[in-house]
Amino acid sequence: MNRPQTTSLHAGFIFNPIANNHNSILDMATEVKLPSLGDGIDAADVLEIFVSEGETVTKDQGIMELETDKATVTIPSPVAGKIVKLNVAAGQSVKVGSVYALIEAAAGAAPAPAAAPPKPAATAPAPAPAKVAPPAAPVAPTPATRENSPPLAPSSGRGGGGEGKSVAQPTAEPVSPIVVSSGPSPDEGVIPAGPAIRRFAREVGVDLSHVTGTGEGGRITREDVLEVVRQGQQAARSAPSTAITSTNNASSSSSSKSSVAVPGVASQDDYGPVHIEKMSKIRKTIAAQMHRSWTNVPRVTNFDDADVTDLEIFRQSSKDDYAARGIKLTTMPFLIKAVATALRHHPSMNATIDSENEQIIYKDYVNIGIAVDTDRGLVVPTLRNADRMSIPDIAQALGDLSVRVRNNDFGVNDLRGGTFTISNLGAIGGTYSTPIVNVPEVAILLVGRTRRMPIVMDDDSIKPRSMMPLSLAYDHRLVDGGTAARFLNDLIMYLEAPSRLLLAI
Repeated sequence: MNRPQTTSLHAGFIFNPIANNHNSILDMATEVKLPSLGDGIDAADVLEIFVSEGETVTKDQGIMELETDKATVTIPSPVAGKIVKLNVAAGQSVKVGSVYALIEAAAGAAPAPAAAPPKPAATAPAPAPAKVAPPAAPVAPTPATRENSPPLAPSSGRGGGGEGKSVAQPTAEPVSPIVVSSGPSPDEGVIPAGPAIRRFAREVGVDLSHVTGTGEGGRITREDVLEVVRQGQQAARSAPSTAITSTNNASSSSSSKSSVAVPGVASQDDYGPVHIEKMSKIRKTIAAQMHRSWTNVPRVTNFDDADVTDLEIFRQSSKDDYAARGIKLTTMPFLIKAVATALRHHPSMNATIDSENEQIIYKDYVNIGIAVDTDRGLVVPTLRNADRMSIPDIAQALGDLSVRVRNNDFGVNDLRGGTFTISNLGAIGGTYSTPIVNVPEVAILLVGRTRRMPIVMDDDSIKPRSMMPLSLAYDHRLVDGGTAARFLNDLIMYLEAPSRLLLAI
C-alpha cells in the first residue's frame, strides 16, 4: 500500500508527492526551477504569487514576484500550460535552483527550457484588461504607508475627483473603505497591473480588483491607486463625528490620532497600541550595510558651500534648448560631472581598501552612485563612466535612471560597481548632514538645498548669491583631511565656473 510521504526538497520547501491515481498528471508535468538571479544571490523572498493551482498560464506570463537584496524581479512561466502544483507561498525564502512549481505543458507546447535569468519586474508582459468587479463593502481598516517618490523622479500629483475610478463608499463607521486582498480569485480574471503597481497597492492596502485603470489598455497606474487612497481618506474624514465622540474618552482618543497612516498590522504591547511590520529584505540589507560602515569606517565630514549663482544663470538660459531635445536640465548633471572630473585628479577618493590583502585598489574608472529614496527604501543605482560623459549625456542618462527607479525597473547589477556616491538631500529639503560612507567606497557627498544668502564679495560689497551646501564624508583610514579638502576645493571650483565643465569631456 502506497502512502503519500513528505519529502524536503530545499530549506523552506515541503513537497507532497501526488497520489498514485494522479501519477499520470505528475509524469506530464514539468518541474520549474528558480533560475539564477545574479552573481552572489542564492535566495530571494516571495513578495506575491500571481497564479494559483489549476490555473492555465501562457508562456512568459508572470508566476510570482521576488525580492532580492535591493531589486524585485518577476519570474515568468517558461512554458504554457496548467499549474499542477505550487511549492511556494508569499513570505517564503526561495533558493536558486529549487523547484517552485509543476506545470503540465499545453498540447503542442515545447518543453520548458533550462532556467534563464528572469526579466525585471517592470518588463513583465502586460496582461489583458479585465472587467473590474464593483466595489465591495469595507472589510477592515488598513493603514497605508507613506507615499514617497524618488527625489530624481517625483511623480506628478493629480488633484480633483476620481472620475472613472470605482471606489468603495463610506459607511456610518469611521473606517477606511480600502480593502486588503491577497489577490484575485481565478474567476475574477487577470487584474491589469504590473508587479510594481501590485506591490505599491499591497503596501498602501488597496484591493486592485476595486480599481479602474486609466492607463493604456485599461492598465492600473500608480495615480489610480493613489486616487483610491485619497477617496478613502476623504470618506473617513466625512464620516459622522458622533461615531467617534460618543464619550469623552473616545473624543480624546480620536483627536490624538496622527493623520499619517502607520504601516504594519495593528497590535498591542504593555503600554498601548502599536503596529508591527516585518522587515523587508531590502530593509535588512540596508541595515546590514549601514552597520558594516558604522563599525569599520572611521568617518570624518567636511562641510562647505559652493556659489552656484553663475551655474544657475547658465542652466536657466540653456534649459529650454535641452527641453527641445527631450532632456530635462537640472543641477544634478553639472554636479555629477564636477564630481567625476574632480575624482580623476584625486585617485585616493576613487579607491577601495582591501584589508584582507593589505592593499589599496585605485579605480581607473569613475562610476557615480546616485542615492535615491524610494517607497521600498534607499537604493543606489550606478551611473557608469560618468567622467567620460558630457553634460547632455549625463542629463539624458539621469532622466532614464529616474524613470527606471520610479518604475522599479532595475536589477542587482545596476546597483553594483560604484566608486563614489552622491546623495541629493536638497530634493527633499535640508542643508548639511553627516552621510554614511557606502562601503567599500571611501567617500560620499551629500548635497543640500541651494538657498539665497548674503555673501561678502572680494570688493567688500554684499550681494545675494545662490549657495549650495556640501557635506563630504570620507574614510579616514585612506583619505586624509588635506586630500578631502583639496578634492572639495576642486569640486567647488568646477561648480562656480561652469564653463570649465563644458570643456572637461
